[in-house]
Amino acid sequence: YQRRVHGDLESPGEEDLTDEQQQMVESAAETLYGLIHARFILTNRGMKLMEEKYKNVAFGRCPRVMCSGHSVLPVGQSDVMREASVKIFCGKCDDIYYPRSSRHKSLDGAFWGTTFPHLFLMTFPDLVVPKSRYTYVPKIYGFRVHNTAVTNKSDDDKDQQKPVGATPIPGMNPISSSALSTLPANSTLPSPPQQQRTEQQQT
Repeated sequence: YQRRVHGDLESPGEEDLTDEQQQMVESAAETLYGLIHARFILTNRGMKLMEEKYKNVAFGRCPRVMCSGHSVLPVGQSDVMREASVKIFCGKCDDIYYPRSSRHKSLDGAFWGTTFPHLFLMTFPDLVVPKSRYTYVPKIYGFRVHNTAVTNKSDDDKDQQKPVGATPIPGMNPISSSALSTLPANSTLPSPPQQQRTEQQQT
């Protein structure tokens, strides 16, 4: 590995790396290059190169219909390696999306980091566009669907699931059916407290 780093590739008598060692070297080199790349694009020179790519739509366009194909920037959801793949950020709707290219989906998001797109737009304020004010409006037969239409339906479903029964009277303890079955046939239920007070006053 040290020979590869220092460029000493012509040393006679040295054994070649095994397949496992070669794979480790390539993986380490890829990680090192990615982390260097994440820092390079934050420099003045890196920002200038990314500006050219951004203007040429090298990173793709926003998949959101209301953004009208606005150019996007790569962004990472974490600065730590192997936590999330790279995503694309749209400065018009302030949201992130999966890239369309399958090759980009396999790249680590830490190779771009969480800072780049936001620092880029602060560095080049002339590239900042007004935020999208348009949102999709669902309609049925040309009429806009009210926001409470779905919530009211779910509330109705919950009401239908409630057991049907008599509403208890305030101040009285409910009597179960088992308690009623134990009462004698000629017995009467106790009167409500208000009725009992009225009968006492009359007597």
